[in-house]
Amino acid sequence: MDALAGERLISDAGGAVSTRTDFDEFVAARSSRLLRTAYLLTRDHALAEDLLQTALTKAWFSWSRIEGDPEPYVRKVLVNTFASWWRRKWNSEHAYAEPPEVARSGEHDESDQRQDLWTAMGRLPRRQRAVIVLRFVEDLSEAETARLLGISPGTVKSQTSRALAHLRVDPALATETTEEPS
Repeated sequence: MDALAGERLISDAGGAVSTRTDFDEFVAARSSRLLRTAYLLTRDHALAEDLLQTALTKAWFSWSRIEGDPEPYVRKVLVNTFASWWRRKWNSEHAYAEPPEVARSGEHDESDQRQDLWTAMGRLPRRQRAVIVLRFVEDLSEAETARLLGISPGTVKSQTSRALAHLRVDPALATETTEEPS
């Protein structure tokens, strides 16, 4: 493989030839979608970019072995890389004081609600967050999510149920309802 030549020719068992151009086209077409998934997993733009770059690098080295649509493979590499990062770095997190709440006007309520949702999502355990992101944001089926995470469909269902139960009672998502006695 000549890295400086810009083209990488690979012949698979069927005689088809894959080039670096195929990989470049895949990255151009799918990177924004994969970056969204990476961001939803990490909740940090810089980490999401690093995660996607690492996943794409790993995919590049396996590109000749990927059959069919490469997106599920790259998405699995992305999720697995994320899991290995948090297993290694979990005790390197630093706690910071939350900024004081500021009185807000009604004009930014929708973005405030989205922020509240992602704040609540950040409090979920990582596996539950991954299941919610894959099931409801990426719109994958239970079977696809199970295959991607390497768990059983029953685990996907139970993790989804637990995550939704946590989100229902999360203080960031609690709505203030005051009922007046009749």
